[in-house]
Amino acid sequence: MFKRYQNQKPGQSADLPPVEAPRPIAAAPVAAKRRVPAAANGAGDDGGEARRHRLLDLRIKIHQRILESLNLAAIETASEGELRQEIATLSREVLGELGVVVNAQEFEQMVAALVDEVVGLGPLEPLLRDPTVTDILVNTHKQCFVERKGKLVLTDVQFKDERHLMRVIDKIVSAVGRRVDEGQPWVDARLKDGSRVNALVPPCAVDGALLSIRKFSKSPIGIDKLISFGAFSEEMALFLHAIVSCRLNVLVSGGTGSGKTTTLNALSSFISNNERIVTIEDTAELQLQQVHVGRMERRPPNIEGKGEISQRDLLKNALRMRPDRIIVGEVRSGEVLDMLQAMNTGHEGSMTTIHANGPRDSVGRIENMVAMAGVELPIKAVRGQIASAIDVIVQVNRLSDGSRRMISIMEITGMEGDVVAMQEIFKFERTSVGEDGEVIGEYVATGLRSHFADRFKQWGVELPKDIFTPKRRTV
Repeated sequence: MFKRYQNQKPGQSADLPPVEAPRPIAAAPVAAKRRVPAAANGAGDDGGEARRHRLLDLRIKIHQRILESLNLAAIETASEGELRQEIATLSREVLGELGVVVNAQEFEQMVAALVDEVVGLGPLEPLLRDPTVTDILVNTHKQCFVERKGKLVLTDVQFKDERHLMRVIDKIVSAVGRRVDEGQPWVDARLKDGSRVNALVPPCAVDGALLSIRKFSKSPIGIDKLISFGAFSEEMALFLHAIVSCRLNVLVSGGTGSGKTTTLNALSSFISNNERIVTIEDTAELQLQQVHVGRMERRPPNIEGKGEISQRDLLKNALRMRPDRIIVGEVRSGEVLDMLQAMNTGHEGSMTTIHANGPRDSVGRIENMVAMAGVELPIKAVRGQIASAIDVIVQVNRLSDGSRRMISIMEITGMEGDVVAMQEIFKFERTSVGEDGEVIGEYVATGLRSHFADRFKQWGVELPKDIFTPKRRTV
């Protein structure tokens, strides 16, 4: 199939020929072939490892043959079954030429891996298809970890060599119009399904290229699922629903991998379909389900160092787009000042996230980022802006057992002298650790009446009378 259309000109038809019935794996006399040796009696890790390497070498050679015969027009119009049969045919031809015999199971595994190489991301494809994997962490071509249920696990996934890994990285970043090389050794990108990708290559990566993929669920994780996972309690969910419905400005704070984006997605589910939402992100990750959403993404500089469009530029433009709410995926630097001003000038119900260890730390980080905006303001004026712009801080943490919990919901009540005044409404109290290392704790209402209780009443939002009564819910 590939050879027939190898010289096809652009614009010509790429109809595929009929697929022939698969031929036997052993296309040449077995006597003329050499069998790939296995470890004696199936034992011996060294023998098994050597066999895996030899099979990987075979796969690389077959892949090279496929690339030589490859026609992109035919690939794009071929079904997965047709592509698999054509790759199987080429594999038999190469095995026959090399005089190598493999068993049926190894042959099927080889064909599946070759299909992944041609149309996917090679060795990473099985991990991307695995719904239990949330993170994929490649440490050079020799080592790959995954995260399952909050725990890191070493896999047997390996790349042939550094060039093999670099080909996969180039395939990812080129698909979104970005680049990575010695001049620009790091890059943020995303896959077609929205998964977030970060790559770092030499010279900054000392031992070899590093690749991190944060997978996202194909369907957003809703409030009900998060409650069932123990991320927060039903009372906390009711309170969060109230603050979003009443268009209070929310800051989601937490560390790396703590679930900030998931929490932001869940909070956005409470927004009415009658409102216009504009999202601004460094790398598009949010999965909003509303009807009226305008999405924007930062653009990095080109190879000449020009053409960059920052989040701050997009935020300024968003103010001219008549948004009801503005959602910023994450504030990292000077755009925080524009975000505070937007929250203070009629865009109530806006949301954003920030990296911080706690609610009080998040306020300190915002103060530092305002200074990065290049505007010299007295610290009291900055804190006054924060106190009037942000209404609620939601703190999410990743605990030692890998679970992600909403450990605090705090309200900003105003200024007390030169200090931003805050009060905690709900919190997570860690009580003990189970036999398997699972963190055991309780969600607790502190007993303080919400500072926004009157606003809830004015907006027609009714909360259970005992929602703020101190009570414990063990998880």
